[in-house]
Amino acid sequence: MQQLEPAHRVEHQPLVGASLTELTEWVKQQQQPAYRGKQLHQWIYQKGARSLSDVSVFPKSWRENLADYPIGRSQIHFQAPALDGTIKFLLKLSDGQIVETVGIPTEKRLTVCVSSQVGCPMACDFCATGKGGFKRNLERHEIVDQVLTVQEVFQQRVSNIVFMGMGEPLLNTDNVLGAVRSLNEDVGIGQRLITISTVGIPGKIRRLAEEQLQATLAVSLHASNQALRTQLIPSARQYPLETLLSECREYVKLTGRRVSFEYVLLAELNDCVEHAIELSEHLRGFQSHVNLIPYNPISEVDYQKPDPRRIQAFVNTLKERHIAVSVRRPRGLEADAACGQLRASQAIA
Repeated sequence: MQQLEPAHRVEHQPLVGASLTELTEWVKQQQQPAYRGKQLHQWIYQKGARSLSDVSVFPKSWRENLADYPIGRSQIHFQAPALDGTIKFLLKLSDGQIVETVGIPTEKRLTVCVSSQVGCPMACDFCATGKGGFKRNLERHEIVDQVLTVQEVFQQRVSNIVFMGMGEPLLNTDNVLGAVRSLNEDVGIGQRLITISTVGIPGKIRRLAEEQLQATLAVSLHASNQALRTQLIPSARQYPLETLLSECREYVKLTGRRVSFEYVLLAELNDCVEHAIELSEHLRGFQSHVNLIPYNPISEVDYQKPDPRRIQAFVNTLKERHIAVSVRRPRGLEADAACGQLRASQAIA
């Protein structure tokens, strides 16, 4: 359990991300009755309080004493709407760092693509986030805050969450797992509607399996053989494809849940029928699903989007070999909010 700091201390632990039990303990530390913990929980997660002074059910004198205590909400630094309704947000954190999150609406749901780090250390060759370098991990409250912000702006409940924004979630496992629990228990989003995406970190997929979450595991594969994967993903040199797939099979065995494999299609590089055949051999008998992502261009590299006919041929080849497959429709292209395009490109005012 996270230990929240009493209000009179200089260093304050933000309240966003804290459970009802933790908030109740905190108010008791302030010599307040325990029921105020439930009130605080409601104001943070349902009413969207950005300051303890907003919590009008608290005694005025106590609110004044708590005026400087951080709830843990970020500032919206910039918004970039796209024609399809998608909005990319640049959020300014308490230390001035900028992180990105994306709200993706459809007729029946609102998905948030959340970040887990400021920047990313994985440096995948086709991804804009990796080109900007790595700053730090996000704290639990900074992850949960992204979802609360999207709910505020869209004025509707978030239904789905994908950890596919800036950063590698499994390099920030403790904060990501803490955020998942808070999003599930406090914000009220079902674990089965949460997806954690990873490029693959040795040993971390087993750690995730041992948590026995109901969340979906998505593994960014992007290649059908080790040589090509190493070319696209530098960290793959230390994590051979067969070892990664072995850990994924173990994940399926331990959790009973299938693994989703993300595969960015790059024109003339990994989108041939031969690559599809090779990929199908790796996944034969595997409880899995392949999510094909036609490449979204960024300025730093000259990869190209594949021809629609090659995409369809890749899909057909996998289907013929009984591999479950779908093609992701790009969202937020005009706002540089589509998969692989995230980067904090706006200068801080």
